Amino acid sequence: MYQLSWNAMTGRFLCVLLLVLPGCQPDEQPAPGSGVAGGITLVHNARIYLGDAAYSLIENGALAISEEGQIIALDDNETMLGVFPEARRVDLGGKFVLPGLIDSHGHLSGLALSYTRANLVGTTSKAEVMNRLHDFEATLDEDAWLLGRGWDQNDWPEREFPTREDLDVEFPNRPVWLGRIDGHAAWGNSVALSQADRNLSGNWQPEGGAILRDSEGQASGVFIDGAMLLVESAVPPISPDIISAALDRAVQTLNSLGLTSVHDPGIDRETIGLYLEKIRMGRFPIRVYAMADGMNETMTWLCENGPINDPSGRLVMRSVKLYGDGALGSRGAALLEEYSDDPGNRGLLFASQHQVEANMRRIMQCGLQIGFHAIGDNGNRQALDAFEKLIPDFPDNPGRHRIEHAQILHPRDIARFTQLGIIAAMQPTHATSDMYWAEDRLGKERLPGAYAWRSLLDSGATLAFGSDFPVEEINPMHGLYAAITRQDMQGWPEGGWNPEQIVSRNESIRAFTLDAAFAGFMEDQIGSLEVGKRADFIVLDRDIITVPAEEIFQIVVEQTWLDGKPVYIRE
Repeated sequence: MYQLSWNAMTGRFLCVLLLVLPGCQPDEQPAPGSGVAGGITLVHNARIYLGDAAYSLIENGALAISEEGQIIALDDNETMLGVFPEARRVDLGGKFVLPGLIDSHGHLSGLALSYTRANLVGTTSKAEVMNRLHDFEATLDEDAWLLGRGWDQNDWPEREFPTREDLDVEFPNRPVWLGRIDGHAAWGNSVALSQADRNLSGNWQPEGGAILRDSEGQASGVFIDGAMLLVESAVPPISPDIISAALDRAVQTLNSLGLTSVHDPGIDRETIGLYLEKIRMGRFPIRVYAMADGMNETMTWLCENGPINDPSGRLVMRSVKLYGDGALGSRGAALLEEYSDDPGNRGLLFASQHQVEANMRRIMQCGLQIGFHAIGDNGNRQALDAFEKLIPDFPDNPGRHRIEHAQILHPRDIARFTQLGIIAAMQPTHATSDMYWAEDRLGKERLPGAYAWRSLLDSGATLAFGSDFPVEEINPMHGLYAAITRQDMQGWPEGGWNPEQIVSRNESIRAFTLDAAFAGFMEDQIGSLEVGKRADFIVLDRDIITVPAEEIFQIVVEQTWLDGKPVYIRE
């Protein structure tokens, strides 16, 4: 739900956003002595995990890269040194090489936006939230909104939604508007609520959202999903210079963590324009597979003009994201039965079945892919029912339709992903973040269909893994660790949470590489290290295949290469 066109604040922190990460190299300026300018580059003396269908590994290997950034040969070290004696050489000293990782659901534009707001992720009480807000307020102009994101009432002692009065005490005069960690709820003070585009009192509710109210019918200060727009529309626009600098910082962060590609769901033409401008400037060392933001102007434009496939290979857009329901943490995910910890509440479906089918039909008619956000079992069933009805009507549509999150599934719906050819774009760290309270929401009887990676794989479905950053931590090593162990970083619970859903290392890596590439129609170019593909790869400080499972999240990326050039080198 994050996009650069979201309104944001103006403030005095452009200089902070312009700071780059240590070791990052601008896309157009390879590291001195890296041997990537002209002719063939031979990256050698490495353990190379190809990431192909056979999970091949070259123990002492090398790869030759053309000047254009394409892999032209792969073999053992001795053979390659003999075949390419004149090539510029990059000796990796026996390090482990992995295909560049792909986050199949990460909000690049949202991450950039988050750098312009107070970071509330990890706060364990309202008091800590207030302390961080006061610190951030010191950077603001007097008349600026105080914006933030990342709070989660599930991490607080009381686990109850906050109210506007909590913020009014600390910030009586400045508008305050704070996004929840999942992007599906926001919390504001009375000054912010007073600027909503209509009177918030009464017992009415907006379509696709909910205003939480007190006993007198007044807005309590928390807005769920579609209700957020009532206040958000009043937030002043952000400075283009600030968001441009924030985007540079966001891309550098992704590179430093081993991400060479990201699927950015739900963005608009303004954001696409910014990405294309960065590409033209040679300052966009990342591949983006973009999804339009619902049935809006961007979708119409994409339908009329056809998919985007920029010659640089850095931007592809042929998909539209639809929104089916809310999030589990804010009890907006649509469930077939009521929440175990909130009797009478089954969450929110954002549209009727008829409207969902009409929207899907329009997108399929345009020859585009659908990425349907569904978290609850009812949201997932709504999507699957619509796909089942419509897919036969569009045999020429390229398919590969996706359900984004597929978080809670009724067991009888699991096999339908394979039957319908629907890709499950899932985020492993959602399971390890939610496992502390998910049973409270769902009850034990619904857990077999929760975060059901193993069940989906065994049914024949394709999984494309990601993180949903900035909702979760960006680091894909955290996602790999979660998928392989289903434990937190303290090793809890022993044996993993619902361990029958654990997936293997090879399967997890594939979901972050080749199958994620497939989900973006890019498997012929990226996702594995094979002759003819782009030379996107990363160098790790240890072997992810053999390292003890408890160390996977500690793995550090030492180098990131995109199109045969280093875009990040750890100092």
